[in-house]
Amino acid sequence: MIKSELIAALADENPHLTQKDIDRVVGVILEEMIKALERGQRVELRGFGAFSVRSRPARAGRNPRTGEAVKVRAKHVPFFKSGKELRARLNAD
Repeated sequence: MIKSELIAALADENPHLTQKDIDRVVGVILEEMIKALERGQRVELRGFGAFSVRSRPARAGRNPRTGEAVKVRAKHVPFFKSGKELRARLNAD
């Protein structure tokens, strides 16, 4: 599902709200999640999962085309851990 499909699904479930309003709400939620991750905070959505930031150390890599060694800088990457309820629903028979 992409963002526009999420907005359309929410608009179908909430006919009293305009699609523009729902788009704004979804945008604000996602932006606040991004800001929290930028600050190094954890974002937890009960029953769904938790987003956090992990650090990757600098390392030596290789250019796949030439085989030349290149330095890869240290970086921060987003990490998602699914919640117990989500895992249970995905594995229900």
